[in-house]
Amino acid sequence: MSVRLVSRVNLDGGLRRYNPDNVPRTGRPGAHAMVAAMTVPPTAQECDAALIESSLADPEAFAALFDRYAGMLFRYVSRRLGPEAAEDVVGETFLAAFSKRHRYDVAQRDARPWLFGIATKLVARHHRREAARYRALRRSPVDGPVEGPADRVAAGVTASASRPVLAEALSGLARRDLDVLLLVAWGDLSYEEVARALGIPVGTVRSRLNRARRKVRAALGDTDPMGEEE
Repeated sequence: MSVRLVSRVNLDGGLRRYNPDNVPRTGRPGAHAMVAAMTVPPTAQECDAALIESSLADPEAFAALFDRYAGMLFRYVSRRLGPEAAEDVVGETFLAAFSKRHRYDVAQRDARPWLFGIATKLVARHHRREAARYRALRRSPVDGPVEGPADRVAAGVTASASRPVLAEALSGLARRDLDVLLLVAWGDLSYEEVARALGIPVGTVRSRLNRARRKVRAALGDTDPMGEEE
């Protein structure tokens, strides 16, 4: 089964297909369908943990998790790998999550860190593609701003740095530091959520993030990428 055609859980424990024309790809019809239509806020009655637990007996229930977070994950992965690769990684993320759902800690109501952790591990398999993407961004027009909203970590970067300069800075980071930085910046996770996603202590998240900030700030001419004081 093509990962690109995978999306939602059906009653036989497999996955329901979605129309690939509705998957975000630059310049293609339906480019914003996954982002706009498939990020649905969780209800107070059905937290993520409850949905995952329900899906053990009723696999169809897992579809709601895809509806809530596919768009969010797509945006994160797309920024790292590009939109076409992001389709596959998001599909693989939900396939992996579905197969591992029986091991999910239902004491954790919010499944976002779990899903982002799976996605980040899958992104690592595409490290050559990610490096190539940063090389391409370094060749972008100097006055081109970094795409996306002013994220918490990248707020200063979005406002003041060109895409080539930021791409150069990111390409120089160690993988483990890059993952922490981008989970906060582009995944919009808290330090505690990043710790859950990567299975590391919060103190390690802070030290890796601080190291990444210092390197990016140096590349940006002493501009703090978080827009914060040390």
